[in-house]
Amino acid sequence: MNVGVVGNPNYPDLSAFLATLQQKATSSGLTLYTEERIQTLWPSQPEAIAAAPSLDCLITLGGDGTLLRGARLLNGVETPILGLNLGRVGFLTTAAPDTLDWALDAVVRRAYTTESRLTLQSAITGKGAKIGRVEPLVLNDVVVHKGGVARVVRLKVSVDGDEVAQYSADGIIVSTPTGSTAYSISAGGPIVVPTVDAIVVTAICPHTLAVRPLVLPATAVVTIQPIPPWSDEVLASFDGQVGSPIHAGERLEVRRADRPIHLIRLGPESFFKRLRKKLHWGDLSDRTRK
Repeated sequence: MNVGVVGNPNYPDLSAFLATLQQKATSSGLTLYTEERIQTLWPSQPEAIAAAPSLDCLITLGGDGTLLRGARLLNGVETPILGLNLGRVGFLTTAAPDTLDWALDAVVRRAYTTESRLTLQSAITGKGAKIGRVEPLVLNDVVVHKGGVARVVRLKVSVDGDEVAQYSADGIIVSTPTGSTAYSISAGGPIVVPTVDAIVVTAICPHTLAVRPLVLPATAVVTIQPIPPWSDEVLASFDGQVGSPIHAGERLEVRRADRPIHLIRLGPESFFKRLRKKLHWGDLSDRTRK
């Protein structure tokens, strides 16, 4: 069984953990492949992921950001992702260092379930845009915002070619159900259960109380266009990790991608239990009855 490994080198104990993982994987009959950025941290360097004929599983070592990067690395390939949390929250992850043996055994026996997660594909089109300029696949969100000095921007938002509104805000978030519990929820967006086929559009600090988040069908195509003279230094960020400028006369089109991402789940933990456990949603444990 071929297993790819993506990790966050900023974790101080990653090298020691990779040594443990390599030892356990070898005894379990797993062949490991690694991303290049952590290749030198292994005691015995595995081949690069690009050299793998195919991957049966991708393990991400870090937090949600590492899992998002792993999903982007797959770029639509339907390899299930096992997120192992080395950080604090790790809302998207399903295992931890103390459950490594259990997780690897489940991978070997394929004794796990997978959650299919909707992804988004974006393209920048219009005057000056490069032909075929397709942006990275995202699992969480696409955000259009101002670069440089912090100030509001004016953005025209359309859905399936029908103008919704012209927003004066710090930016616009277009998120998947998975991303509804990330940046979007911080901006006042709704929590969307991951099994719901939907796209959420949330304004960041809109300059009017009349603006509310929109929940759209997953078939919708969302177009965002900067309005001159507020079109300078406008950026599109993808899962908060990579970005592209949107120049005057250009527009960003966001739609559902053809292929979802598959997240491995171990055990019976439900989405709502993860909300309570990791985001403390509805948690009243700090209150005492009098």
